[in-house]
Amino acid sequence: MDLEKRRVEIAALNLANIHATAPADKLPYAHQKVVAEPLSVNFNQALSSASHTVLTRKVQVIGSDAPPRLAHDPGHPHANPQGFVAYSRIDQATEMVTVSTAMRAYEANIAVASSARAMAAKALELGSQS
Repeated sequence: MDLEKRRVEIAALNLANIHATAPADKLPYAHQKVVAEPLSVNFNQALSSASHTVLTRKVQVIGSDAPPRLAHDPGHPHANPQGFVAYSRIDQATEMVTVSTAMRAYEANIAVASSARAMAAKALELGSQS
């Protein structure tokens, strides 16, 4: 769930900086992306009551090295001598899809946690009846 929350935060940051510019001698905001390594866990080990290990994964936020998008606007205060302004290379549609998929994954994780909690409560209820 933390991973999906982080993906939403980074996508929101990218969207907030979609129209950000920088002075001609500097680069604009660099598009960022969340990268996580996959978990390789033995299912039975993860479910065993004797195992109290916390499942963690390495999560990184990496910046894009794509060149900035140049727009001709000679009157802009950040325009270079040729009249071009450098904007971040951020695609709004891609960022919105990232937000949408991360939100759905977060909701699915909440549903799984709720189901697990309900099953554990039912198991305790059944155990106390015998």
